[in-house]
Amino acid sequence: MTTTATTLIESEELRDLRAAVAALGAKHGPDADPTAVWAEAGKLGYLGVNLPEEYGGGGGGITELSLVLEEMGAAGCPQLMMIVSPAICGTVIARFGTEEQKRRWLPGLADASLTMAFGITEPDAGSNSHRITTTARRDGDEWVLNGRKVFVSGVDIADATLIVGRTEDARTGRLKPCLFIVDRDAPGFGRRHIEMEIDAAEKQFELTLDDVRLPADRLVGDEDAGLLQLFAGLNPERVMTAAFALGMGRYALAKAVTYAKERTVWKAPIGSHQAIAHPLAQAHIELELAKLMMQRAAALYDAGDDFGAGEAANMAKYAAGEACVRAVDQAVHTLGGNGLTREYGLARLITGARVARIAPVSREMILNFVSHSSLGLPKSY
Repeated sequence: MTTTATTLIESEELRDLRAAVAALGAKHGPDADPTAVWAEAGKLGYLGVNLPEEYGGGGGGITELSLVLEEMGAAGCPQLMMIVSPAICGTVIARFGTEEQKRRWLPGLADASLTMAFGITEPDAGSNSHRITTTARRDGDEWVLNGRKVFVSGVDIADATLIVGRTEDARTGRLKPCLFIVDRDAPGFGRRHIEMEIDAAEKQFELTLDDVRLPADRLVGDEDAGLLQLFAGLNPERVMTAAFALGMGRYALAKAVTYAKERTVWKAPIGSHQAIAHPLAQAHIELELAKLMMQRAAALYDAGDDFGAGEAANMAKYAAGEACVRAVDQAVHTLGGNGLTREYGLARLITGARVARIAPVSREMILNFVSHSSLGLPKSY
């Protein structure tokens, strides 16, 4: 693995960004209208910190964007679509899109006037790009897409969806992944709301593509470099999922710490008892360790080390997901019955925290990746 030096101390610029985003999160809080939060974050330039300046972005990278999402989550108002719209779609278009595609989409993704969803998961393939059955075939100057996608976030609020399909290689006859921009009102492009138990503002959808016709310019990047382009979006997705989990874990832990300082039993705050204090300290340590791996993954990606970033991003997503689940569980346990009340707002995180373990790739698949890519063990599949 190629290594890139990363600093363990944030620059003054990053600290200032963290403080500014934390202030925005504190202003809105957990009961805020997520649409209003999204709009203000875009207006202030936080949603586009990773996008090129010439297209309305901040000129930073995934390091800055993951910081924004983490702080929004720590304030209780995480923005799930940040993982999708600026991180995946914005990154892919910025790196591989045509000049026309960049001008059309990037300024809007940066200032929140446009939003884009991302469709990769399928009912029978999960996120396995080698088993995706959504296909795209050429028909004159157009592409024709057919297939299904599931668990696609925010399609109802997105102006378009970046769809992962597969095209046939004329030389080998094999199918290869390619990325297409599909407008929300494209004929043949249907959606069905999937009812979820998770308490989240962003809805999940099943998509159907029935002979969806697209002009040639809706293909993003080089048709022959689809896999490279796909993973250029998936590595930021894993880093951002880690940020999402870290923010949620920090929010839950802060609630528990405040409660443990104030709740008094037998003339002493419950936080003075080691049975309460030690598990909270352990949760804090695990969150901080996961943050370090997330920062390393972001730094590697921003430095152009896609291979190194892939390993680190998977590790960061795994570590943050595990740390988040444990932090939320311990926070609820610290509050006892109050941890399950609507007043304290922690119970809803019990299901929400598990998302970071499951999506966009399960912890078991990450362990598979690390076992054969990092350790050189033979594949089991």
